[in-house]
Amino acid sequence: MAVKGNSGQIRIISGLYRGRKLPVQDLEGLRPTTDRVKETLFNWLQGQTQGAKVLDCFAGAGALGFEALSRHAASLVLVEIDKNAARQLVDNLARLDAKAGHVVQADVLDWLANTPAEPADLVFIDPPFGKQLAAPTLSLLESGGWLSDGAWVYVEVEKGLDFTWPSNWRLHRELNAGQVQAKLFQREVTE
Repeated sequence: MAVKGNSGQIRIISGLYRGRKLPVQDLEGLRPTTDRVKETLFNWLQGQTQGAKVLDCFAGAGALGFEALSRHAASLVLVEIDKNAARQLVDNLARLDAKAGHVVQADVLDWLANTPAEPADLVFIDPPFGKQLAAPTLSLLESGGWLSDGAWVYVEVEKGLDFTWPSNWRLHRELNAGQVQAKLFQREVTE
């Protein structure tokens, strides 16, 4: 991805960092989640972020992860492959003095092939459009032990993309907005 400059920003809607604006690098393919979609998602997740261990796959600008951290998530791991975007995430964590956040610069699929230190309670998946990364990411999350029982998984992909998800995930909510389709799943408790 080529760096075009440093022209954008994201806004944190609610919580500890409410109203804070964070710079976002203008990188090819980077599309931060809109405030409208973000607000809808966090209304759906009412009360689920407090104390949650959050994993933001394909973090990009970190809009979802930073919002969860602002709403009192216990920890946040932001995974981003692009070196410049990852550096911006580190800088933005420092701006917020958010010690519960950590950035991993890695390919998400390679990183999820590892064993997790602990399972996540809330996962955001917003892969680049046109790369068919949603289904393999969901599969690795489930098969690799990355999710706690009852974990919430949010998936944001291009409108019209069909993808499969694990059979023990229940579709909780979904929306279509512009070029985006979004789905929120809850992982059913396994015995």
